[in-house]
Amino acid sequence: MYLRRTTRTHKGKTYLNYQLVESVRTPDGPRQKTICSLGDLGPGSREEWARRARKLEHAVAGQEDLLEPSDAEAERVLEKARTQRSKRDTNPQRTAQSQLYGGEHITVDPKLITTECHREAGTVHVGYEFWKRLGLDDILKAQGLSERIRRLACAMTLNRLIKPSSEHAMPAWIKRTALADILRQDFDGLGESSLYRILDILHPHRSAIETALVERERSLFNLDASIYLYDLTSLYFEGLAMANPKAQRGYNRDGRPECKQVVVGLVVGREGFPICHEVFAGNTQDVTTLEAMLDRLSARVGLPAGSTIVMDRGLASAKNIAQLESRKLHYIIASRQSERDRWLASFADTVAFTQVIREPSPTNPGQKKTRVDVQLVRSEECNYVLCRSEQRIEKDKAIREKQEQRLIDDLEGLSKRVASGRLSEAKEIGEAIGRL
Repeated sequence: MYLRRTTRTHKGKTYLNYQLVESVRTPDGPRQKTICSLGDLGPGSREEWARRARKLEHAVAGQEDLLEPSDAEAERVLEKARTQRSKRDTNPQRTAQSQLYGGEHITVDPKLITTECHREAGTVHVGYEFWKRLGLDDILKAQGLSERIRRLACAMTLNRLIKPSSEHAMPAWIKRTALADILRQDFDGLGESSLYRILDILHPHRSAIETALVERERSLFNLDASIYLYDLTSLYFEGLAMANPKAQRGYNRDGRPECKQVVVGLVVGREGFPICHEVFAGNTQDVTTLEAMLDRLSARVGLPAGSTIVMDRGLASAKNIAQLESRKLHYIIASRQSERDRWLASFADTVAFTQVIREPSPTNPGQKKTRVDVQLVRSEECNYVLCRSEQRIEKDKAIREKQEQRLIDDLEGLSKRVASGRLSEAKEIGEAIGRL
């Protein structure tokens, strides 16, 4: 509520009047409603009446204890405001509205409302709708999994989708959301051990789950089933992982060669939807995984002849290419770094290259695409696409400059050793230069 000042001129004389006004919401937007007229605010100053207006706002909302009983003028205005509000409430139209909403009229002061146990509902609701649209509950049910297991699996999946966290932190997140109401499941006593057991239960069914999910996604989103992109990554363990026979030390992509790890292979479609995955021992070389992955892909979702497999240079080997050709599959593989010298003359002929026009994203018109030029070279065994890109040029330049700077720094250190007399024999100096 607030005070509104109005003036009225009658017979050459100006009269001053103050009104007690409150703002209300209507279907047409916020509107101001006059509670009662206060006259010229006598007795008392305007500041005093402003304080009274705030007290009256609470009093009209049912908070009479906030009104000072000694303020007779304020009590008079309060009684006047209540009388006018009572008349409005007995209006036939308002009475019908009151009956429509249960016959009760409750006045609430929003400033005095407090809330607790807040729970996030929007994101989990959207995630659960996609869970149902993908038919994941039916897929898990077909594997003989109980209702509780399916609900916990749903909660874990939504956590990965919305706010990924460990199984240790997941129960607290679940309790901060409305999943208990959406899934109609009591999560009060949920602990991390229960979630770990869910993963153990799901693991034997992973092939059947992947197969059914891929089929559902293809029909739901009309996905392309002819292009498969295959790549690998590694996951390392901080502990000894004594109970995991696949945990071995090998090439670590995270710079942690001292940690045991596993290698994970993943196949996705053209649109980026996962199709098939497999976990290999941590000391498995990438180049040796292709045959096993093709077998699993063929068994789980089908791999018809004429499909195209896209891989990076870590899988480029004569054996793998022969494996793809024997299955009558097309392939796109990045050549190994050592093969670049073979095409130096072709790269020097810039006229033969054609620029690939890369349009900016429609949602990001200010996006700047780097220049990419390509040249197709046909040979008897296969076709080669030579690529020149601004990003690759800058990357190679940065690698060279870094190596050059390291060599310069090491040579300066060697020069200081020679100047100080710590290294004086010509043979030793030559060997040190050779190592650098």
